[in-house]
Amino acid sequence: MSVFCRPIGKPLFGKRRATNVSLGGIRLYTDEPAAVGDRLALELFLPEGREIECSVEVVWVEELPSRGPARFDVGLKFLEIEPEVRTQLSAVLAQSD
Repeated sequence: MSVFCRPIGKPLFGKRRATNVSLGGIRLYTDEPAAVGDRLALELFLPEGREIECSVEVVWVEELPSRGPARFDVGLKFLEIEPEVRTQLSAVLAQSD
């Protein structure tokens, strides 16, 4: 399953592949610095062209070596996610099992 994301309102940042997607949150690699506790509004791009919006909080950040996939490895937890959005995400996750 491929899920991509980007901060809402920042199309120039481009989409980043999210990894370890669950109903609790996501992990992603990024070149943008973040701090634990930062809150963001994200667009998630699901398979079949579905797009959803959610609020997340940074729960951990690890700086990666210079030859890594990006500068940072970041863990995000979902804060506000509408019930219908949670249902859509759950359906996508069930397909990847």
